[in-house]
Amino acid sequence: MNEFVEWGSLLNIVVFGLLVGAGVPAVYALGVRAVKNVGPRDDAGRLPLWRKAVAVLCFGVCVAVVLTGVVFIAAGGH
Repeated sequence: MNEFVEWGSLLNIVVFGLLVGAGVPAVYALGVRAVKNVGPRDDAGRLPLWRKAVAVLCFGVCVAVVLTGVVFIAAGGH
């Protein structure tokens, strides 16, 4: 049975699936949490700059991952 299973390739798929399947939603959740209404705000009710920066970074990473996947699939890299 071992000659039919490429264990190295299977491990690559599992690790990539965990990173994309759990990692990207976790980064997105961090971005949503950064802009959520809970937490310190200034007198005008605005978010601190560091929270905006964290949210932009998290959402940017998510967009980059999705676009990279679309380009990879469109280029025939399946």
